Parts: sequence; structure tokens; C-alpha cells
Amino acid sequence: MLHTAQFRFQGTLNDFLRPCQRNISICYTFAEHQTVKDMIEAMGVPHVEVREVLVNGKKVNFSKRLESDNQVEVYPFEGGEAELLAGIADQRFVLDVHLGSLARYLRLLGFDTVYGQHLHDPELVQISSEEKRILLTRDVNLLKHNAITAGYWMRSQNTEEQLQEVVSRYRLADQFRPFTRCMICNGHIVQVEKNQVLAQLPPKTQLYFDEFYQCQQCRRVYWKGSHYKRMQELIRRIKEKERYS
Repeated sequence: MLHTAQFRFQGTLNDFLRPCQRNISICYTFAEHQTVKDMIEAMGVPHVEVREVLVNGKKVNFSKRLESDNQVEVYPFEGGEAELLAGIADQRFVLDVHLGSLARYLRLLGFDTVYGQHLHDPELVQISSEEKRILLTRDVNLLKHNAITAGYWMRSQNTEEQLQEVVSRYRLADQFRPFTRCMICNGHIVQVEKNQVLAQLPPKTQLYFDEFYQCQQCRRVYWKGSHYKRMQELIRRIKEKERYS
């Protein structure tokens, strides 16, 4: 037997809806076996983006089954709620294959970030679930997996804008630890003596630089050249935007 209910999605959850469905009441036809989670995700909204669901003004969980003519309001996480990171020990991430540049930027800021072009959806879900990592993705359907408890769909396709999204959503601006992780492999970086890495340095770098850092995992060597200055400027822009947002 089929029933109907009225759904209204608030705030950023409208990003997942067709333009004609945004900011209006949506009539949804459902079968008795469907849960609130089933219906919300069938309309395109992944459960990890939802903070709260009210049915006829009362808060319910995702397993709730509706009755005909129920009025449903669905609210998003819009930055900083404590329950957003429930079960997440700290701000650790796993990213899908489309977010390689963002992974490097998050590592630049010191955040433990798993990324690999060889990681497919089942592995991403497993890593997120077992290691309690926040899953960042451009694939909405990936966030609908039941095992995912913390995740976010990147709205922008521009890397710096994506970084700003993540910093804002998870309130990261005061937790930056820049230049402590390798941008390539996610390993820890420590300062080393020049003579320890001399053989790995280009001739001009040997001549003009004396302060060096090395990844303890992949052994990549870093120094404060032009790339360092560009990264400092990126960090300044991100913090500046966050301050005035």
C-alpha cells in the first residue's frame, strides 16, 4: 500500500535537490517498509549530511517509518555542531580518487589524510568505518553507504575552495600544523642536517639553502624555497577568509 508525506529540506541540503524541489514542500509517495533514511536518500540527500529530522514537529531517528500525511522537516549540519564528529577521535580524513589535490593541501596543513588512486569505493568505506575517518568525496552515492558515519560532499571543484569548505565545516582553522606531514605520502616530516640529505639535493639548492626537512616514510626532502612561500600565502588566505566568514 502506498502513502504520501510532505518533506521540506533546509539550508545546504537543498544542494542535493533538483532546482524545482529546492526550498519548497515536496510530496513524496512511499511504501510501508521504507524508513525515513530510505526516503531522504531516495530524494538525493546522503544521511551523513543530515543533523536532525522532525516528523510533525518531533525529532525522530533514521529508522522511523512514516504514516500518511506526515510533515517532515530535514535539517543539515551547517558547521561546528559537536555531534557532527561523533565517533571521530580527531580530524582525520580519507578522500576519493577525484580529490588528490585536496589531499595534498590537507596534508600541508598537518591533517592525517589517506588518499590513493588505487582506492575504490569498498575500500574507502572500509577505511572510513574502521579507522573512524571523515570521508570526503565528489560522489554523493558513496556517502549513502550505511557504514559511513562521518562524511561530506564537496560542493566546489576548485581545490582551494574545497579546502575552505573543509576548514569551515569542521572548524579546523585553529588546528593547523603546517609542514608537519608529507604532501605526497602523509608521513611525518622532521628537520634533518644538511649533510644527511646532501646527495638528494639539486646543485642550486645545495648552494643556497641550509635548512632541510625529511619525510620519515618516503624520505622526500623539503626546504623553504618558492613553493614554501606559496604555501604560506595559501594558509594566510584560508585563515583570512575563515576569520571573516
